[in-house]
Amino acid sequence: MAQFVIPNNDGKLRNLWWVALFFLILAAFTIPLVLLSQHYAFELSIFYQVIIITVVSIVCQAIIRQPLEDLFGTLNINWIRSLSKGLLIGAALMLVPALVLLLAGVRWIANPLHLSSLLPLTVLFLAYAVSEELLFRGFIFQRLITALGEWPAQLIISGLFMLAHLDNPGMTGTTKILASINIFFASILFGLAFIKTRSLALPIGIHFMANWVQGILLGFGVSGNQHPGILKPDLNDLPVWLTGGNFGMEASVPGLVSVIITIVFLYKWRPPHV
Repeated sequence: MAQFVIPNNDGKLRNLWWVALFFLILAAFTIPLVLLSQHYAFELSIFYQVIIITVVSIVCQAIIRQPLEDLFGTLNINWIRSLSKGLLIGAALMLVPALVLLLAGVRWIANPLHLSSLLPLTVLFLAYAVSEELLFRGFIFQRLITALGEWPAQLIISGLFMLAHLDNPGMTGTTKILASINIFFASILFGLAFIKTRSLALPIGIHFMANWVQGILLGFGVSGNQHPGILKPDLNDLPVWLTGGNFGMEASVPGLVSVIITIVFLYKWRPPHV
C-alpha cells in the first residue's frame, strides 16, 4: 500500500514525502472541524487537538506499515519508568531557576487553589504536553530522523516548535528574544529525550511537569499564558531577563541555563534499556 502512495525507492526522499502526507491528512481532518466550529459556534479546545493529532499519527503509521510501538514507545513498565523520570527532570528544570530567583529576591505568597480548579488545570497541562510531543516528537520527527539524521531533524523541528510559539501572549522585545531561544533549546531537550529512549514517555513527562511546576505550583505564566497557581510570585521589579516577567521563566536567563544544563545531562546519559 505504501508504495502506491509514495512511488519512490529512495528512502530519504520517501520519508520526506511521508512528512508532507502527514500535514495533508492533518489538514483534511482539521479544516472541516474548523469550519464546523465556526458554523456551530463551539470552541476547538486542546482536547480536540489531542484527538486529531493522535488519529492522524496512527493513520500515517498504518500507511507506512510500522508498529505503533515505534511511534509512542512500547507501553510497558519501562514506559511508566521513563515517564516518572521525565516528571522528576521536568520538576528540576523549573525548580532550579526558581531557586536562583529566590536568591535574587523573588518571593512567593500562598494563592490557595481549590481542588476543583487544580484537577482540570492539571488535565489541561497534560493535554498540551501530549499534543505537542506527539506532533513535534512523533511521526514527523521520526521520519525526519530516518531521512536526514538526528541533528538535522532536531534543528528543523526545533525551528518549527519555536515558530509555533511566536504569536503567544507577551512575545515582544527582550522577552521575545529570550523566549524564542529558550523554546528552541527546550525542543532540543525534548527531542533528545526521545532519541535516548525511542519513546514519547520521557519527553511527555519532562514537558508536562516543567509546565505544571512553572504555572500551577509557582504561579508563573506558561509560554505567556496565565493560569491560577498554588503560589503567586512577587517579582520585586527585577529585570525581565532575570525573571521572565509575565511570560514565565521560559523567557529568563536562569531558565535558559537550566535547559542547557539538562540537555548536557541527557546527552551524556546512557539509558539502561532503549
